[in-house]
Amino acid sequence: MIFGLGHGFKTSEGSAWYQYLATITGCLGVISGAMHFGWPSPSLPKLLDDSSHITVTSEDGSWLASMPCIGAASGSIMTAYLVDRIGRKNCMLMTAPGYLLAWIMVAFAKSIWELYVARFISGWADGLVFTAFPMYLGEIASYDIRGLLGSSIQLSMITGMLIINIIGSYMTIMHTALVSAILPAIFFATFVFMPESPYYLVMKGRIDDATKSLQLFRQTRDVSVELNRVSDVVKEEQEQAGKFYELFTVASNRKAALIVFGLRAIQQFSGTTIITFYAQSIFQEASGNMSPSTASTIYFTLQLICAFTSSFLVDKVGRKPLLLVSIIGSGVALSLEGTYFFLSNNTTVDVSNLKIVPLAALLGYVIIFNIGMGVIPVLFLGEMFPTSVKAFALCLADIWFGLIVTGVAKFFQIMQDGFGISVPFFAFAGCCVVGLVFICLVVPETKGKTLEDIQNELKGIPTDKVEKTTI
Repeated sequence: MIFGLGHGFKTSEGSAWYQYLATITGCLGVISGAMHFGWPSPSLPKLLDDSSHITVTSEDGSWLASMPCIGAASGSIMTAYLVDRIGRKNCMLMTAPGYLLAWIMVAFAKSIWELYVARFISGWADGLVFTAFPMYLGEIASYDIRGLLGSSIQLSMITGMLIINIIGSYMTIMHTALVSAILPAIFFATFVFMPESPYYLVMKGRIDDATKSLQLFRQTRDVSVELNRVSDVVKEEQEQAGKFYELFTVASNRKAALIVFGLRAIQQFSGTTIITFYAQSIFQEASGNMSPSTASTIYFTLQLICAFTSSFLVDKVGRKPLLLVSIIGSGVALSLEGTYFFLSNNTTVDVSNLKIVPLAALLGYVIIFNIGMGVIPVLFLGEMFPTSVKAFALCLADIWFGLIVTGVAKFFQIMQDGFGISVPFFAFAGCCVVGLVFICLVVPETKGKTLEDIQNELKGIPTDKVEKTTI
């Protein structure tokens, strides 16, 4: 879900329209995963209702919400092994049958365990997508639109969650799943025609195919300079083949891991995924007279608009300013949300005239969070690591994400059930304070820098003499 608006279809290296086309078709796979990921929002209230055809407890619901994050570990480990063997594109295509099978299982599930298995399978496919696709985008993108293309991943996540909230609110669980099963097939049928990453093709010695791939992505016949540069980098990295442990033993890789893993942790400890999982349940308490389904649709629509706006701002304003504004605003909104619920549920203060506060705070949160924190940590996945260890790094990052989301989901459920909904909101606000310090002290600015520039900066090497390149 990305368009050439603002940037046009021209880059410093030629026309970018084929890069946009590859991004759009690849994002259909991300949207498929996002629809699975956001499925609990409209479906959990139905499953928790006494009329549900499957008996589901609050604890079961938290496991259903987080199960894809557990399944993602297996998919990301598989992709780390396969991505340099069968290619980024083929790893992406493998996800289509996984998503399709998971939706069919959801549609016809008769027990909670069938739903667990379906959610695990969708998580396995997520592991492939979020390891292979950031690599693919980073390797096909011209440097001056890399932020825009990289932002499409999070934009697609939000699009998928909006779609599933809309259709899930007005259809049964079975019909929602059957309609959703159409998208993986469309993804496979369109992305299968996209070129493989030229970087991967050079790795495999397929120079003619790499030339054709670059010619398509740049829409120019003369790609000899870039092809030679790709070949030189591949040769150098094959001579110094990266090992998993080099993520932690090489200082520049260690710094990249700290930045990426730290931002992903802050992103999730700020509550975004949990609000996604429990959107309609939270809006049941917060939205006053507005129906939860309407309020959550507005929530995800705003999220989509803000992420779309951010995808253009990251290459103009920069990553770090957006992160700082976003984390500060998110902390304020979460504090307001927690304060309202505390006064409403734990004191005798009359808040009947303040029903607009929790809804306004939630909508304010989604606006400010998605200007920076919602998009940029995912963008950094494709920017921070050298290609020699990128597969290992993205695999570990996806496992890290799954562990964090699972932990935060259980924390939210335990705190909400045991102490009230205000406690997790205050905890999320506190994490924003920690995040502000982290962003100020640790996170660099990568606006306008090539991947080679970023690596030189992480190594402490001046980048003013480095030529612009796409890898």
